[in-house]
Amino acid sequence: MRRLSLWLRAHPVVGDSLLAFFLLSSDLLVAGRQRYDPVTESYVTIVTGADYLIGGLLLICPIVIRRRRPLVAAYITLVGGIFVLVTHGEAAVRPGAFALGIMLYTLLTQATRRSAVAYAAWLLLGTVLYAGVVARGGDVGGAFAVLVFAPLTFAVFWLTGEFIGARRAYQREVEQRLRLLEHERDQQAKIAVVEERNRIARELHDVVAHAVSVMIVQADGATYAIKSNPDLAGKALGTISETGRKALGELRRLVGVLRSAEEGSAEYAPQPDAKALGELVEKMHQVGLPVRLSMSGDLSGVPAGVGLTAYRLVQEALTNTLKHAGPGASAQVTVQRFEDRVEVEVIDDGSGTVGPGMVSGGNGLIGMRERVAVYNGTLEAGPRTGGGWRVRAVLPFRGEEAS
Repeated sequence: MRRLSLWLRAHPVVGDSLLAFFLLSSDLLVAGRQRYDPVTESYVTIVTGADYLIGGLLLICPIVIRRRRPLVAAYITLVGGIFVLVTHGEAAVRPGAFALGIMLYTLLTQATRRSAVAYAAWLLLGTVLYAGVVARGGDVGGAFAVLVFAPLTFAVFWLTGEFIGARRAYQREVEQRLRLLEHERDQQAKIAVVEERNRIARELHDVVAHAVSVMIVQADGATYAIKSNPDLAGKALGTISETGRKALGELRRLVGVLRSAEEGSAEYAPQPDAKALGELVEKMHQVGLPVRLSMSGDLSGVPAGVGLTAYRLVQEALTNTLKHAGPGASAQVTVQRFEDRVEVEVIDDGSGTVGPGMVSGGNGLIGMRERVAVYNGTLEAGPRTGGGWRVRAVLPFRGEEAS
């Protein structure tokens, strides 16, 4: 039964056609029957013939198009009611007259309230005219009954239309809100995907750029020292191998996160934080970049995200120093922990030129700014007075996050 109801709702013309068919059938069954006239105290035959058929068609057939053309259907039905009133006289009340109430209901649910009010005024005028016709025939009681029951019948159709119209308006509003929520959900999902891709892109850039820079520097050193100092060349090749393996492990971890269909299906390696800066500085020493590290404050209580950001900022800054500062350059890394923030500063005394074989992609500074912007921090990056480069970042955090 529910399936039939849903099908009829999807095909309203079918339901309206059935309604018109049953109403017309009931109307035609009354044709030719006799009714008792209390004035003449005799039985009279209800109107038959072409007038009756035309009146029925004008009243009932517009029901089929009432949803597509509510105003047109309503006023064709009204013309049918006027035709029946003129041709039938006192016998104007027939089953087909219910179509007038159906059209009033239709205007309330399918058109505007103003059109429904105007149509109701026409119906009340027709009711008064019909009551006058009945009263002229001598049936004062019948005229009074018409003035009472006809408006009550139309009022029932009006109230039903008000209820259904309000319910449909509520459903439309709910559907609109649901579509809006679905749209917002899709947009949030797209934004989350973009943010995650940007985060992974930053991780890939930091890992790959650092590893490749170290490997290029070591490979160049090994090329020059392979004949004069084989031990140094072998050490450089070992550094290249170790750096490549670690970079490959990071890449596998990130690719595993991208490919994982379910949460927890990928293996997650622990992310570095501010406490791992000593190991980073030691690696830079091994590849030939002198770095001095100064850390103050309790960095163990820094939030994990802030610690990772500080580590990546130092890693990117030192990688840029390694690529662009030139031979003989050194760097100073200062990390300070305060109550509500972490300040990171990396300075070098290099020439700022791009070394042989080094290509600047231009994404390092963008990635640093994006990382700092996540925590509403500030980043300053630019050349120093007297030579070299300086990167300074402030990463604020709330006290309750530092647990």
